[in-house]
Amino acid sequence: MLDYVNWLRHSTPYINAHRDSTFVVMLPGDGLIHANFGNIVHDLVLLHSFGVRLVLVHGSRPQIDERLAARNLEPRYHRGLRITDTSTMDCVVDAVGSLRIAIEARLSMDMAASPMQGARLRVSSGNYVTARPIGVLDGVDLHHTGEVRRLDRKGIGRQLDERNIVLLSPLGYSPTGEVFNLACEDVAMRAAVDLGADKLILFGAEPGLMDEEGNLIRELSPQQVPAHVERLGPTNYQGELLDAAGQACRAGVKRAHVVSYAINGSLLTELFTRDGGGTMVDQEQFEQIREATIQDVGGLIDLITPLEEQGILVRRSREVLEREIEQFTIVERDGMIIACAALYPIDDSRAGELACLAVNPEYRHGGRGDELLERIEARARAKGLNTLFVLTTRTAHWFRERGFEPSGVERLPSARASLYNFQRNSKIFEKAL
Repeated sequence: MLDYVNWLRHSTPYINAHRDSTFVVMLPGDGLIHANFGNIVHDLVLLHSFGVRLVLVHGSRPQIDERLAARNLEPRYHRGLRITDTSTMDCVVDAVGSLRIAIEARLSMDMAASPMQGARLRVSSGNYVTARPIGVLDGVDLHHTGEVRRLDRKGIGRQLDERNIVLLSPLGYSPTGEVFNLACEDVAMRAAVDLGADKLILFGAEPGLMDEEGNLIRELSPQQVPAHVERLGPTNYQGELLDAAGQACRAGVKRAHVVSYAINGSLLTELFTRDGGGTMVDQEQFEQIREATIQDVGGLIDLITPLEEQGILVRRSREVLEREIEQFTIVERDGMIIACAALYPIDDSRAGELACLAVNPEYRHGGRGDELLERIEARARAKGLNTLFVLTTRTAHWFRERGFEPSGVERLPSARASLYNFQRNSKIFEKAL
């Protein structure tokens, strides 16, 4: 019970931040037939209840292939795009139409004792997407395969204003009445850009982007995306999702997320926890190291108070922190201060003191202490200091490993030596810069 209470408390800032935001959510055809699909629907209903404006884009690739197989037709692709001749287009229309109806029916459920009870959702779908044919590519005629030309932004916006969920299928229509088969990733990306969405969320089979060792990469800038797409190769679906995320962010969408349709709760974990559960592509730095401002005092207090209570750090009142805030450098992660350090130049000397180095326990294995130390040393050199002192009671080995040598009170400049607390009996180390 306590874990649930703590999770709900920690998720409150995200609930407030997401209210009235516009999210474009893309779910591929494989996700629609996965056993976890019901849970994803419940999570979408929860987002809607929190005031999120939802545009849902669905795929249909396996459903189309199933219909092709039933007619003894082979699926054909070029550069990852389906070649949609007339026979294939019949299968596309059949599959997409059936899926749209099934999704609308699922979102219309009102089951007692379930997350859907009392949801009263309204779903709007229609000819919101205008498309054009891709035509002949590398000498290959793609026939009825198209690309998004534009979206009916005003029409979609009116539906979202009415608290409706807008459902977009991977079909587009031309002014001459033609119908085109579209890639759902392209529809979702263009919808996010054209609508000015706050987030683009792309579901795939994997938790997110994995590195060469199989570890999840949690954050990327749009500029880092192309190298990973190239590493994954042209036929890797996770690379397609990542490419769509990168394009969206480069075109103005603030954040795009790649999450798994196979993991129960992956969407909520990504949106309502600080570290998320997938891969996020972010226009801005999700985590940054910077100099502190007066607005950071409250976050600093939250970070250092537990360490002060344990006797690891010297106690500092709010008044002291407000007065000395310009001495502090912080690491901020999605609005939360997770690490800090301070540099105090010592009067009448070319020495400074590194003080109040603290890292949130949940983030102590990511090299943030080293980043802060490097930043403090750079600040000290910029001020013309040539020696850095540190006084510590519990972390002597950490500083020794980073080039600090044992020292003593007699080595401290007089202005600092006169303030030494013999009762605290801190060990003194120094490092030449």
